[in-house]
Amino acid sequence: MAGTGFPGFIIVFGLLAFIGSTNAQLQMNFYAKSCPKAEKIISDYVKEHIPNAPSLAASFIRMHFHDCFVRGCDGSVLLNSTNGQSPEKNAVPNQTLRGFDFIDRVKSLVEAECPGIVSCADILTLVARDSIVTVGGPFWQVPTGRRDGVISNVTEANNNIPSPFSNFTTLLTLFNNQGLDTNDLVLLSGAHTIGIAHCPAFSRRLYNSSGPGGVDPTLDSEYAANLKTNKCTTPNDNTTIVEMDPGSRKTFDLSYYTLLTKRRGLFNSDAALTTDSTSLGLINQLLSSPQSFFYAQFAKSMEKMGRINVKTGSQGEIRKQCALVNS
Repeated sequence: MAGTGFPGFIIVFGLLAFIGSTNAQLQMNFYAKSCPKAEKIISDYVKEHIPNAPSLAASFIRMHFHDCFVRGCDGSVLLNSTNGQSPEKNAVPNQTLRGFDFIDRVKSLVEAECPGIVSCADILTLVARDSIVTVGGPFWQVPTGRRDGVISNVTEANNNIPSPFSNFTTLLTLFNNQGLDTNDLVLLSGAHTIGIAHCPAFSRRLYNSSGPGGVDPTLDSEYAANLKTNKCTTPNDNTTIVEMDPGSRKTFDLSYYTLLTKRRGLFNSDAALTTDSTSLGLINQLLSSPQSFFYAQFAKSMEKMGRINVKTGSQGEIRKQCALVNS
């Protein structure tokens, strides 16, 4: 792959054709006639409750991301067991997801207004966007018309969702598999600006790496010492929560990228973004541009991700409850 900046987006016609073929029936205001109040019901609920639990915004954008990377954006991450099969919820990267009950409450409100019309896949996509906007982050367009999947498989989730331990090559391969490119990888990682993490996602960088004291030599030594002293004080800490953008976690800004250039990315997958020349060039371009540029480019990548392998028309179903396939 080649490409040096956002204005000249990497274009792979096969991938664009793949994405285009799956979103032909997505459209803005898809429910304008069938459930005209749907998007306002969702937005109003988010605006009412997210200010009281702003950390859920990060969880919802992560949930949306994890949903789209497994069988497309079809709400399969929301399902409990189907046909006795362990669901995506049980996959390692999904075990720390929060907010399923929030999605269920939104679904019940929409169902009360328009039974059997609005998909859980669309509800999750809209909640993710509206939550980020509510905490002061960027807005992006959400065309609707997704239908809900009926299969949720733990193995597929473990195999397809990028890991915090991944190197750049693995990350890019997983993104390419979904029709996304280096630009999208860098931009979507920017959501870590409001992220939090548990110690197991990165503690091997503090205790089981090749540097002195077991510290990853690619991690800033002062930052590593602080994490070991004040956060993940033992290799077995499974409960402590750490900000991914310390000092700026509540603000959707460029600080995350600044930390990457200072070797203070928390995950190995964060640090990996600086190991590729194209990726690093994009980071530097973001940091030399106004925040509005980041917002605009982030919005484009979110819109692109939200179209991955969607089910439309007669595919899938409209679930009555987001955790259960229809009987």
